[in-house]
Amino acid sequence: MSSHRHSKKRRYVAWAAAGAAVVAGAGIAAQTSMAAPAWPAQRTFTGRAFDTCAAPSVAAMKAWHTGFYGAAAVYVGGKNRGCAQPNLTASWVKSVSAQGWKLIPLYVGAQPSCQTGNSPEKMTPATAASLGASDGADAVAKASALGMKAGSPVYLDMEPYDLTNKACNDAVLTYVRAFDKALHAKTYRTGYYGFTSSSAKAIATAGDKTDLPGNLWYALWDKKNTTTSDWPWDPAQFTNHSRAHQYMVNSKESRGGYTITVDRDAWDAPVAITG
Repeated sequence: MSSHRHSKKRRYVAWAAAGAAVVAGAGIAAQTSMAAPAWPAQRTFTGRAFDTCAAPSVAAMKAWHTGFYGAAAVYVGGKNRGCAQPNLTASWVKSVSAQGWKLIPLYVGAQPSCQTGNSPEKMTPATAASLGASDGADAVAKASALGMKAGSPVYLDMEPYDLTNKACNDAVLTYVRAFDKALHAKTYRTGYYGFTSSSAKAIATAGDKTDLPGNLWYALWDKKNTTTSDWPWDPAQFTNHSRAHQYMVNSKESRGGYTITVDRDAWDAPVAITG
């Protein structure tokens, strides 16, 4: 995201280093394929969303609820979460949900060992499975404590890394699968945020689709508010309300007297079940 872990400059450098070319490839089946009677119905939002490092105040959220944005991503946890969240409480979730906002839980878990930059938690091939399981359990606990109920998604944030490093990429997939299984064990859906040049591409083009997230939030900063016309992989994949697109970053915007720097997202995917 725009500033949760990297400065704006470092984010763009990391993205460029990972390779900016978009390459088409195989996708994965939609999350709805795992539906069973025990699962609550998916709550879907289709429209424009925003993400920002720290959850704004209740007053700011009220002022911003003008119809331009209908959903907001919030960083519910993870050792690599970059901003303090003084506003993000169960009371805040209840209040902004009552205002009409849909919420998108985001978790900044372990990052790849081959990734540039420092992260408090990094995975290795030896630790990927255990970290994925423990981070997945923590993500559910954090989301649940905020009033985001079973059936909600949690989106795992994976920043750019060297996709050509096979050992590193294999560790990422191991971690993601363990994270996914931990969420499903508690009846939470799994989403994944990543870059079309690296972290999202790893999921979308994986040959083995077992236990990979069914909802893909791809970062492609082309300023196009769409989840279809610039979709870089098989158009038959991640259908049925399973896509989101971060299309613009670091947009300084003012509404109702409150100025917030946000990233813009085109959303057609699950959001939290609250209330």
